Amino acid sequence: MNGWKRRTLLAGALVVVVLGYGWLMWQGPWLFDGAHLRDTDLQPADGVVITGFRTSLVALGAGAIAGVGLFYTHRSMLHTRDMLDHTRTKDREQAHLTREGQVTERYVEAIKLLSGDHLTQRLGGIYSLERIMRDSEKDRATVVEVLAAFVRTNAPANELPQTSEAEGEPSLALGTPAEDIRAVLAVLKRRNITAILNLTRTDLRATNLRDANLQGAHLQDVTLRGAHLQRANLRLANLEGADLPEAHLEDAHLQRANLQDANLEDTDLQRANLQDANLPEVEIVATARLYRSTGLPPEVAGRELIIARIEECEQEDTLPT
Repeated sequence: MNGWKRRTLLAGALVVVVLGYGWLMWQGPWLFDGAHLRDTDLQPADGVVITGFRTSLVALGAGAIAGVGLFYTHRSMLHTRDMLDHTRTKDREQAHLTREGQVTERYVEAIKLLSGDHLTQRLGGIYSLERIMRDSEKDRATVVEVLAAFVRTNAPANELPQTSEAEGEPSLALGTPAEDIRAVLAVLKRRNITAILNLTRTDLRATNLRDANLQGAHLQDVTLRGAHLQRANLRLANLEGADLPEAHLEDAHLQRANLQDANLEDTDLQRANLQDANLPEVEIVATARLYRSTGLPPEVAGRELIIARIEECEQEDTLPT
């Protein structure tokens, strides 16, 4: 109803304007310049005035029509632009939904492969999840959690004997992680996001975690015997109760890490930074391989037992092999 009223008013206004314009063309010269025009018996001079007025009025009308045309052209262009913007927005939304659907399908297929019975299937699932982790920012944290859960489920820390029967020394051959576990750890090591890893109570002995980003990771009671963690980022990591004999932590970053109750026997801490770390008793710290380059907290570095252990390790390294 409002649209009908509006169209009626516009039509009425247009009729009034046309009639008014026609009346001005007819009576305008006498209305505006009647003092110089005769009502009858017009002379050539009167014709000049009338023609000039009507020519000006025609030009004014043409300008008004052009202005109205430009106005509606502008409105049409704005409307067209809004329609194009709306179409682009809908296209982007549809493309986003399509990508989300594709990621979901890829995720479901990767999970199926990850739970497969054959090693090749599981490896395919692992690397598919890595691709999803790189392509979909929204799903990165979820993928990290899934892969960490896979490690916790398939490589739990167990009670395997920690010494060989023949020599009574630590044996790193026992419980070496399977190929799929090593693949998952390699993927997690390559990740460039800050999602917190939860690898609590897993068996990661002799694994390659060089340069791994394990900042803030949950590594309570994890087995890392003989693991390679050179240059690893373990800031704020929770290593409470971790088993680290013969682990390689050269150049590792352990600032503010929690190492309470950790087993540090022969753990190589050369050039490792342990400033502000929560360390176990001095007697346990002294079982690690310590050097002058080891960044120990001042209250630990000044203890006589630690000083003696540093000298012992430095001398051992200077002995010919």
